[in-house]
Amino acid sequence: MTDFVLNAQVRSDLGKGASRRLRRNANLVPAVVYGGDKAPQSISLAANELAKLLENESAFTHVLALNIDGTTESVLIKALQRHPAKGFVMHADFLRVVADHKLTAVVPLHFVNEATSIGVKQQGGEVSHTLAEVEVSCLPKDLPEFIEVDLANVEVGQIVHLSDLKLPQGVELVALAHGNDLPVANIHASRKEEGEEGAAE
Repeated sequence: MTDFVLNAQVRSDLGKGASRRLRRNANLVPAVVYGGDKAPQSISLAANELAKLLENESAFTHVLALNIDGTTESVLIKALQRHPAKGFVMHADFLRVVADHKLTAVVPLHFVNEATSIGVKQQGGEVSHTLAEVEVSCLPKDLPEFIEVDLANVEVGQIVHLSDLKLPQGVELVALAHGNDLPVANIHASRKEEGEEGAAE
C-alpha cells in the first residue's frame, strides 16, 4: 500500500527530560500517534531514519507504514517540531489513517508551463505565486502527491483561483468548501515594461 516505511518503539518514559535524554543519548526522536478511534500512543523513532525519509517531498503526502514493535499502523505526518537553529526534527506527530474515513492533508502545488504561458512568452509578463500548497479533503486512497497548476493559457492581468484548479477524482479543497476561492497565481506586466511605458508618457 505504501513505499514509505518507518520503524518505531513504544515509549513509556514520558516528559521533557525523557525526551531530551532520548534525543541526546539514543539519537531517537520522540513522537505521538493519534486518531482513528484509538488512544494516542507515545513512540520513538531513529533520528537518521526519519531524516532520510523527510528528504523525499512525497513523504509528506503519502500514507506511511509505521511499524511499532511489530504492529503496523497506516499514518500521515501531521506535524513536525524542528530545532529553531539547526533544523533537525525534535518531535513528530502522526495521524492514524482509516481507509473509509476522509482525511485532511496539506498538498504542494506544482506550477507547469510558466515560461511558455501566453502571458509570459507572448506578452512579456511575470508570474507571481500566491499559494505554494493547499489543504485537501479526501479518502486515503485518493490523496494526491501534488496538485498541478497549468499556466499555459493565462494572460497578463489574469488571476488563477482555487476554483480554476483541476482536481483528481474524490479530492476537494478545504478552503473552497468553506467558500474561500483564494488566488493561487497571477501574471502581471513586468516592472521593466511598466517603467518604459511611464517614461514614454
